[in-house]
Amino acid sequence: MTLDLIFRAAALVAVLGTAVVYGTDVFAAIVLRPALAAVDDRALVAVMGSVHRYGDRRMPVPGIIGGLATAATVTLAVAAGHWAQSIAAGIALALLLVWIVLYTRVSAPINRQLTAAAEAKQSLPNGRVLQAKWDNIIGARAALQGLALAALCVALTV
Repeated sequence: MTLDLIFRAAALVAVLGTAVVYGTDVFAAIVLRPALAAVDDRALVAVMGSVHRYGDRRMPVPGIIGGLATAATVTLAVAAGHWAQSIAAGIALALLLVWIVLYTRVSAPINRQLTAAAEAKQSLPNGRVLQAKWDNIIGARAALQGLALAALCVALTV
């Protein structure tokens, strides 16, 4: 296989992994967030705690695959001398790294609190406040993933 073909395969894997996380974040932003506004606080904690219990266990797989494949895409594009693709993939990688910072600093701690309460079948007096804080960055998270996905598509098409 030529370096160009390997680069394109890495970029395709990066697109697929990133697309899974992007789709999940978009769903949360445009469907889950408004739906949760209509439920009581106890239901909110039970539902979101359960969602995060599964999401935090399963979503790292496509996220890590997408991130590693994006880093590989940058490396391979540089090695092949494809500067436009290198820049596009580098932008995607930077956007994914910002997403990771937002997730680890804001979303993950909230996810853990909601999951613990749901597993203990307890309500949280600040459950709605925690969800509001989580909701405040889901749009930014979706935008970062969407822009990273677009940059990866550019890397594939230029």
